Amino acid sequence: MAPTDPERNEPEEETAEAAGDDEDTGAVVQPIVKLEEVAVTTGEEDEEALFDVKAKLYRFDKEGNQWKERGVGSVKLLKHKETGKVRLVMRQSKTLKICANHLIFPTLSIQEHVGNDKSCVWHAPDFADGELKDELFCIRFGSVENCKKFMEMVQEIAESMGKKGVENKDAAATADLLDKLSVGGEKKEAESSSSTAQESESKPSEPAKEKEAVKEAQSED
Repeated sequence: MAPTDPERNEPEEETAEAAGDDEDTGAVVQPIVKLEEVAVTTGEEDEEALFDVKAKLYRFDKEGNQWKERGVGSVKLLKHKETGKVRLVMRQSKTLKICANHLIFPTLSIQEHVGNDKSCVWHAPDFADGELKDELFCIRFGSVENCKKFMEMVQEIAESMGKKGVENKDAAATADLLDKLSVGGEKKEAESSSSTAQESESKPSEPAKEKEAVKEAQSED
């Protein structure tokens, strides 16, 4: 009888005769069609990888009320070299299809998944499918250390983004105040110059006073 266990259906070892058919003859075969190398852009050229570890990603299906696997691949935290913004990007290892793609924003909260210290969960407005969707993600790492490191980095980035947001608001408020002060100063200067001009117009000049005095003297004679 044939074995029922599929793991036992292993191919037999090659015989010496069969192995001899694969010996290198030294012949060089030129390719029929020559393909040119094409530069592939990923959109990550202007970003620096702060975190890059292999993991398995899940998303929660609200309609089915269950977790569904999104893909296995490398999850990255990428910081833009100019803006300083950090986003989470994950691609499937074989197809390179994007599983997750969203910014780390100040209000993002990440926590350990109940009952599994190698996994963590978080909410985020994600753009992996080409449109913004509010998703509940769960990611599982191969070790507890990688999971903790990921959680700590995400939390630190979120807090730093919050501080930068406050600093930007303060800077904008200060700039607005300075702008108002400068406009007010210019307005006061304009008002003072206008009042001076009006006073000068209302008061007669010195030559005009002399002419009037001469006319009065002539009339008296």
